[in-house]
Amino acid sequence: MKTLLAGVVIGTTVVNVHAETENFDSSATGAPPAGWTAGVTGSGKARWEVTAEPSAPSKPNVLVQSGRGAFPWCVKNGVALSDGYVEVKFKPISGREDQAGGVVWRWKDGSNYYVARGNALENNVPLYYTEKGVRNTVRYVDAPVARGVWHTLRVDFSGSTIKVTLDGKTYITVQDSHITGSGSAGVWTKADSVTQFDDFSYGAKP
Repeated sequence: MKTLLAGVVIGTTVVNVHAETENFDSSATGAPPAGWTAGVTGSGKARWEVTAEPSAPSKPNVLVQSGRGAFPWCVKNGVALSDGYVEVKFKPISGREDQAGGVVWRWKDGSNYYVARGNALENNVPLYYTEKGVRNTVRYVDAPVARGVWHTLRVDFSGSTIKVTLDGKTYITVQDSHITGSGSAGVWTKADSVTQFDDFSYGAKP
């Protein structure tokens, strides 16, 4: 875990933004990362574990989901973000039904949160909100998401404004206020997706 204080100039005032990055290198392999909670929205059983990966952007470890469930998730404990950002590097490995890697934010519990993902099977970037355990589409946008390649997915959120960026290109900018207030942040997959994650970071808007 790396903690950063980034200086942001607002008018003539410099504001320190608290940002953290988790590269999973300090967590024991073969189990979910320390300080995280894993589960699944809907049916099935998630399998989240830290493992060594030679291609990891930050060697040696990554977080991988290899179970099968409707919507597996893994969130960082102790996070309460209302406005800010969440970002992760992800690599879709396999999956017959889906090959997805995503981030969640304003996560209240396993039934209420926002999620954005990149999908290598469909080559798109969708944005959803999950409410009372039901996933609802906000927007779908076609985007190149190659399997077996590391991608960077980032979401910036402030009030009702949500911006979704993949590999440095913004694909979605919308206004949506279905999930409000503070919540946790983490990573997400779908169905039988086997997906690796690294360099998970988040921060609050000043």
